[in-house]
Amino acid sequence: MTYRSAILTLALSLLAALGHAQTSSDWPSRAVRVIVPYPAGGGVDVLARALAQKLQERWQQPVTVDNRPGANTLVGTEMVARSNDGHTLLLTTDATFTINPHLYNKLPYDFERDFAPISRMVSFSQLLVASANLPANTLPELVALARKQPGQLSYASYGAGSQPQLATEMLKQKAGIFIVHIPYRGIPQAVSAVVSGEIPLTWAGIPSARPHLQSKRMKALAYGGKTRHPAFPDVPTVTELGYPEVDANVWVGLLAPIAMPAATVERIGRDVASILREPAFKEREIDGKGYDLIAGDGRELARHIRQELGTRAGPIRYSGAKVD
Repeated sequence: MTYRSAILTLALSLLAALGHAQTSSDWPSRAVRVIVPYPAGGGVDVLARALAQKLQERWQQPVTVDNRPGANTLVGTEMVARSNDGHTLLLTTDATFTINPHLYNKLPYDFERDFAPISRMVSFSQLLVASANLPANTLPELVALARKQPGQLSYASYGAGSQPQLATEMLKQKAGIFIVHIPYRGIPQAVSAVVSGEIPLTWAGIPSARPHLQSKRMKALAYGGKTRHPAFPDVPTVTELGYPEVDANVWVGLLAPIAMPAATVERIGRDVASILREPAFKEREIDGKGYDLIAGDGRELARHIRQELGTRAGPIRYSGAKVD
């Protein structure tokens, strides 16, 4: 009887797996929610909404973006880690899995335990931007001004431990200057503060910065990439200006809760990569926004997170950045 029970259990398991494999292409069976752990209006949110619209057309089910900012992406990320509805995804940046582990003694989620990576979609470098009335038009002029006025200048970030803080703290270390950190709720709020003159400096991606640079309400002092960006050929890189250690690079990725079946995760990844590579979408939402297309699969994203988790430790420790 025990032998028969074991055989029956195995048979049922195989049938369930086969049935799942046959029905994974039917996913989604209802609305899909994409959690973005950043406020609405930033570059990551804009990309998420453009992608959601295309996925909705392809899947013939509603795909909604749900902004859940807070605590350096911890709020939204934990929501996805704890979700069990089979129709919730996480669209986030490198901060969630390669920066936060170095800033917190304990996280409410674990990459290996709680998440199934789907795709590292795009990457981009940020611009160091300043308010129009700042009496410095270049990074060397900013450094000279900060040395004359230690502690009198400030910079905005979208939270303690965010990429703008890490980049500026490293710049402060290397340039020997003191600029005060003022954290905001998100990059739209930080950029708005610079545009209004409330704060003189921040780092921002091209989608967030371009309209204000074009209207002359902000100015770009440096670019965080290793080579100049074609949209801003006159803006020198931090490397050119003598600060190659300043890291202002970000990637955006899509992940699912670990319980989501592998076949479904792979199917989502294929659909996302296909959309990202569509000529019209790529021209409008990737190239047109200053992103670099990656469109990798889940294995590539997992490898990259593990590698970057190790390489981030030294620079973060050296920068002195910490959660306030």
